[in-house]
Amino acid sequence: MGDVTSGYDPAKYGRSVGSYDALYPGDPAETEACVTTLTDLARSHSHPSLFEFGIGTGRIALGLQAAGIPVAGVDGSESMVAQLREKAGGEEIEVTVGDYRTTRAGGRFAIVLLALNGIFDPRGREAQRDIFDNAAAHLLDGGCFVVESMVLSDAERSGEGVVNPRFVGENYVELQVMRYDIATNRIERTLVHLLPDGPSFVSVFDTYATPGELDLLAESAGFRLRSRWADWSKTGFTSSSKRHVSVYELVG
Repeated sequence: MGDVTSGYDPAKYGRSVGSYDALYPGDPAETEACVTTLTDLARSHSHPSLFEFGIGTGRIALGLQAAGIPVAGVDGSESMVAQLREKAGGEEIEVTVGDYRTTRAGGRFAIVLLALNGIFDPRGREAQRDIFDNAAAHLLDGGCFVVESMVLSDAERSGEGVVNPRFVGENYVELQVMRYDIATNRIERTLVHLLPDGPSFVSVFDTYATPGELDLLAESAGFRLRSRWADWSKTGFTSSSKRHVSVYELVG
């Protein structure tokens, strides 16, 4: 695998996928469960509010806003933020365009959210540690950093190429072709979108971290693990879970 950290551009992904919502329509039930869980978590704090790293087109943020939770965020992609602005209520959400590794926004919040593998920053462990530090800087006392990411199976960690059907719909299929390098913790993925007007391809690079490795990064930034689930419906996390939602409480 080549050096993917040189000249890193946080806006590249948004440009590559184009119309994000068309490619990733999402599961309404999963989105509802996500919004409900985050709303309850925000309301458990005396000052309910949420700041999202990688707010994107607002799939989660707009649901929280509709539930009455003050929301703001940061995203590296101006094109994805523009898609958010086109939606009802999108203009009302304060969004800073920048790299969530280092970008600071005004104010502090009860919750900072980083969903959908965003913690797997391709720039490595140092960048991941910076993200935890930046989350802490945006949190009120007793606030929580919520991280959602996948968990690789033994087959996926073998180093062999793995093909997974990520989304199957009537007019759209996405195949994920993935290879993991155990020596560097790098994941190289090609997302193959099969559409009626022809295929498209998006390359994604990640630095994998197990839940335990994320726990160590969290501890070094002043957090402790408060809860961990296998999904937004709070299913119990087990050794066979394919992803996790981890809630880290700021204590330092």
